[in-house]
Amino acid sequence: MEPSRQVNEEQAALWNGPSGRAWIEAQQALDRMFEPLERLLVEALGDGTRRVLDVGCGTGSTTLAIARRLGAQGQCTGVDISQPMIGVARERAAREGSPARFLCADAQSHTFEPGAFDRLVSRFGVMFFDDPAGAFANLRRAMRAGGTLDCIVWRTAAENSFMTTAERAAAPLLPDLPARKPAVGQFAFADPRHVEAVVGQGGWGAIAIEPVDVECTLTEAALMHCLTWIGPVGRVLQDADAPRRRQVVDAMRPAFDPYVHDGEVRFTAACWRILARSPAP
Repeated sequence: MEPSRQVNEEQAALWNGPSGRAWIEAQQALDRMFEPLERLLVEALGDGTRRVLDVGCGTGSTTLAIARRLGAQGQCTGVDISQPMIGVARERAAREGSPARFLCADAQSHTFEPGAFDRLVSRFGVMFFDDPAGAFANLRRAMRAGGTLDCIVWRTAAENSFMTTAERAAAPLLPDLPARKPAVGQFAFADPRHVEAVVGQGGWGAIAIEPVDVECTLTEAALMHCLTWIGPVGRVLQDADAPRRRQVVDAMRPAFDPYVHDGEVRFTAACWRILARSPAP
């Protein structure tokens, strides 16, 4: 595989900086929280699937799970723009003795070997392209004819209130909290018409967009840890001193009471599942 051409500079800075650090710091809690979504992708692998590309693989949980499922006859490659996260993924693969491969690159512009894969998967990894149609076109070229796409993305912020609870609660204490950018980021694929358009512009066919609602859990202790690392509030708190972090966390914590039951945090992840096929030449 050739090196990447140009890189989405803003996202590269974010995921090689504060967001990458945050994900690594909270890796175990996040892996547990999103494991039900990972399971959907793994269980959907067909018997004929041998070469899988995991886009936005992060620290490698889904890539490793797919590699286990494929066994010695298959190969799963994870690609992510974050060098620190790819480093952790490679360490995890080495500890496990996994054949999974990891590539640090911008998936929207990297020159993949044409037709190298027969399935593309992603768990929350395709909403960050600054040129989504171009990214899906580039990824399609990496698929064999008839190859399949199976990606999970978030629906609207309104349907995922758990994910925005922290910033709503912390806003009075953090007047400089940066606003989310609707075109790129967690909820960039909230509108299914937009999703269908950009995937179609990328040359994919047989596009289907299905709602998926999955119950996710984490411990209350993990929630408190994540609050100081993940999302817009977490990025601000990474540079705050301990008293300031404690002040903000103490203000946020009551807002999560509706989600906490006997020490366990539960919420519903409201997602779209994007399915498509790479047409014959």
